[in-house]
Amino acid sequence: LGSLLAGTDESPGQMIEVNGKMFKSYRGMGSISAMKKGSAARYGQEWEKGKTKQLVPEGVEGLVPHRGSLEDHVYQLIGGLRAGLGYLGAKNLKELQKKATFIKISRTAFVESQPHSIVRT
Repeated sequence: LGSLLAGTDESPGQMIEVNGKMFKSYRGMGSISAMKKGSAARYGQEWEKGKTKQLVPEGVEGLVPHRGSLEDHVYQLIGGLRAGLGYLGAKNLKELQKKATFIKISRTAFVESQPHSIVRT
């Protein structure tokens, strides 16, 4: 979910163009650059300027595809949640928690549950 949100217009990352495609910079709070900017203590680490080897990163940084407006993605996430509620006959999240059960499925069952016998366009 983090990288989905990180690619939206509303996220703080810088827009960068690579080979004609737009990306946003993304870094987790446990990344080296975030720790250098002050989050090291949050991870029980100390850092002195110029001593990067003292830091042990627990996060990543890089580029994520630009995904447009957050509003569009939240709409899709809510739609998926509503569909899931409907599959279980739940009217709200409390009912979902009571009715939901998780089962382990085989790799074959997983493959069968995916779209197949179709060319996706």
